[in-house]
Amino acid sequence: YPWAVAYDELGLFALIEMLFFVIILMLGLIYAWKKKVLKWN
Repeated sequence: YPWAVAYDELGLFALIEMLFFVIILMLGLIYAWKKKVLKWN
């Protein structure tokens, strides 16, 4: 939500940086999921 509020001031470059950050987080989640680290047994 703070990103959406600040988008008008930051511009396209900041949007690309935010997307890059989220993609890195998603890649880490996918890696952990594939390694079956997220099993709660």
